[in-house]
Amino acid sequence: MDRYNGIAPMIKETGMTSHDVINRLRRISGQKKIGHTGTLDPLASGLLLICFGRATKLTQFLTDWDKTYRAEITLGSVSDTLDKGGLISESGSVPDLSNVDLEKVMDQFRGKVMQKVPAYSAVKVGGQELYKYARKGIEVETPSREIEITSLKIISYVSPILKIDASCSKGTYIRTLADDIGQAIGCGAYLSGLVRTSLGPYELESAATLTAFADLQEADKLNGLIRPIENVLSFPTINVRRPAAETIINGGNLRTCDIVSRSGDFDMNDLISIADESGRIKAIGKATCTSSELAPENNDSFFSYVRVLS
Repeated sequence: MDRYNGIAPMIKETGMTSHDVINRLRRISGQKKIGHTGTLDPLASGLLLICFGRATKLTQFLTDWDKTYRAEITLGSVSDTLDKGGLISESGSVPDLSNVDLEKVMDQFRGKVMQKVPAYSAVKVGGQELYKYARKGIEVETPSREIEITSLKIISYVSPILKIDASCSKGTYIRTLADDIGQAIGCGAYLSGLVRTSLGPYELESAATLTAFADLQEADKLNGLIRPIENVLSFPTINVRRPAAETIINGGNLRTCDIVSRSGDFDMNDLISIADESGRIKAIGKATCTSSELAPENNDSFFSYVRVLS
């Protein structure tokens, strides 16, 4: 049985892959079942959410959270990878830019916009990752996606370095945003630094370094860092009787007569948590009725399984 079950905010340092962090945590904790959500590129740093034990089955439900980044953008040069890890070349002189000028540029990217997937990415086209085409020098039309930038703030500008904070939806490429900003200004740009500062309800300030994690492990205080699943998921919850809860691991069919309590309202097809009488979440399901339609006397099924956690 896993010693730790839950989610912990960790700090990934520049130069490490997200999987490097996982490997270090496995060695420190002695636990194999560890995963992460929201991959960070090796050249980026900041908040990385780590899932332990039962929580490794939750990653699909956490990737939709909005994210916030502190980005450093260098104007006047471009990169073939759109960031500092690629081949960088000068692209044009940087014009004199006032704060008003920059705000007009930022306005073009606030809200819902179409964004092109970068050539150096793991998105597949024709069954192969785009970066494999790019490394071979094969030009491929990359797809565009609708993303949403809910907040875009200028932090500072000292030519040619522009620093911004961007809050965005899943699937947003900040290096593409940097390149797009350079094109909008007319001088080109690339992403020269990136720190993820928030992910859903988690902030970077609450995250631990690998050294701090090791110290907490040594002091047997990791449970103070690793939050239980029940404290992380925000889905409406239905609590069922103990005999019914024990059938969940086998995908047993539950009915409204098994319900002892619930919290939160939901509509049909909304995700809901199914928990036992003590509040321990046993599964995530998709509602097959609305919360107002729950009627124990009808003995109806009320959800379909999406993920069993037990």
